[in-house]
Amino acid sequence: MKKMLHGVKWEKILMITVAGIINAIGITIFLNPVKLYDSGISGTSMLLGQITPEWLSLSVFLLVLNIPLFLYGFRKQGRVFTIYSIYAVAVYSVSAWLITDVLPVDVSMASPLAGTDLLLCALFGGIISGIGSGLVIRSGGAIDGIEVMAVIFAKKIGISVGTFVMMYNVVLYIVCGIVIKSWILPLYSIVTYAAALKTIDFIVEGIDREKSAMIITTRPDEISKALSAVFERGSTKIDAVGGYSNESKTVIYFVVNRFQVTRMKDIVKEIDPKAYITISEVADVFANN
Repeated sequence: MKKMLHGVKWEKILMITVAGIINAIGITIFLNPVKLYDSGISGTSMLLGQITPEWLSLSVFLLVLNIPLFLYGFRKQGRVFTIYSIYAVAVYSVSAWLITDVLPVDVSMASPLAGTDLLLCALFGGIISGIGSGLVIRSGGAIDGIEVMAVIFAKKIGISVGTFVMMYNVVLYIVCGIVIKSWILPLYSIVTYAAALKTIDFIVEGIDREKSAMIITTRPDEISKALSAVFERGSTKIDAVGGYSNESKTVIYFVVNRFQVTRMKDIVKEIDPKAYITISEVADVFANN
């Protein structure tokens, strides 16, 4: 057991516990009561829970469908990822069962917080479940087995992981529309999917992303010194050769926040009007302060 749990960090287990509960709240409080659908295996479980006998609930299908997928992807994803993911699904499943069947919360006909307003349920259900999913991903696991299947099979059939997941969800929502003989709920479920995706991006990559600048210049020392003096942070200089001019140049790599971009460009252009600058988003910055 000790060998199996080697590498598992308990602070991440705690975070995944919180994430699983949050995800369950988003699904059971906002989506399931008005029969909106989550994405991936979670959405599939919601549909199956609606069309099968009552004892085959959302919680049961979450375990039955997800855990085999995570175990199947064990070799590809690794032991720690698999442990985190199975635990996340277990917390999500148990929390969903507690909310729907144990706690004194009526989620049988409408959302306790948003009533039967489909747009509110779709948006807040997507945002809250997205927070839960994002926290699990940030902790090193996954809460939906479709992501594991995408990693395993997407490359084999010549598509990206994102395209695989999107195709699965498109098929899922079409099947939902056919089964319930209505397209209103599947269409609102797409709103849920979009809200969840955006929220996951914010949680995993950070809400306030940094900006990285690549500055190609012939006056690197002056620019680096000026940038360091103004922003109180270092830069990296990389030797380069112009592809057209064949002249020696230097690329300065520098990271700023979005409010500092204009000031950074002004400083560079003041020193070297011919400097070439490209700016890209940076999801996370890890540095020793």
